[in-house]
Amino acid sequence: MSTLSLPLPLARRGRRPLPGFGLSLGLGLAWLSVVVLLPLAALAIRAAGLGMDGWLRAIQDPRVQASLKLSFSASLVAALVASLAGALVAWVIVRYRFPGRRLLDALVDLPFALPTAVAGIALTAIYSANGWVGRWLEPMGIKIAYTPIGIVIALIFIGLPFAVRTVQPVLEALGHEQEEAAASLGASRLTTLRRVVLPELLPALLTGFSLAFARALGEYGSVIFIAGNLPYKTEIAPLLITIRLEEYDYAGAIAIAALLLAASFVCLLAINAIPSLFAHERKGARRDA
Repeated sequence: MSTLSLPLPLARRGRRPLPGFGLSLGLGLAWLSVVVLLPLAALAIRAAGLGMDGWLRAIQDPRVQASLKLSFSASLVAALVASLAGALVAWVIVRYRFPGRRLLDALVDLPFALPTAVAGIALTAIYSANGWVGRWLEPMGIKIAYTPIGIVIALIFIGLPFAVRTVQPVLEALGHEQEEAAASLGASRLTTLRRVVLPELLPALLTGFSLAFARALGEYGSVIFIAGNLPYKTEIAPLLITIRLEEYDYAGAIAIAALLLAASFVCLLAINAIPSLFAHERKGARRDA
């Protein structure tokens, strides 16, 4: 039966490859609940069962405090560096044409496909005292492997793709017209970057930073090899969760996991709020103009 012979409302709607909204929504929510919501709800319920006193008692342990401080500080530094480096890489990929450009674009996604344990072993082999890079830095007193610096490098490695992939589509949509208009009005390169490019990239930069920070906060595989896992020095919070479980200290493991879950949830809220916030500001600026 052709579309012309169908009733007018059905012809306008056309046939959809998936069933109706109600059934599709129900199936989607069911899968989401089984895979994501139920495990997170179980963790939240177990964490609530500890009570405030039990949760604080587990978090205030000096070893836990040291691991949390290291995880949050290293994730913050790594996310900042990954955001800046990712914006630069995205700029090069979008604005320039050169041999190997597509290869560079493909290599950006390598941390997504590479097992994190393999990445950790590779980074350790490179930056250890006998590694390709570490052997040159060690005589100068610069030690990377088994130090917080190595942890930051590993977190930059896994966070860089998030920064690149959030900035890249914005640069592609931005085009050259606004920059050329600013240059024709006598604006310098620095002024064009500060007044034209950065305001357009800022929401994407903040989104990439939030994604990289949330990813780094829960990273495990690529860090444990290069960190050295020394208590109070290079022991990250996800590793301490595993140690607490091996010690049958379920309350301590749940307390740390709940804190990391809350931090990641705040990052996700920020990611969803950033576009709406900047869209509201732009509407206000247009009304004022």
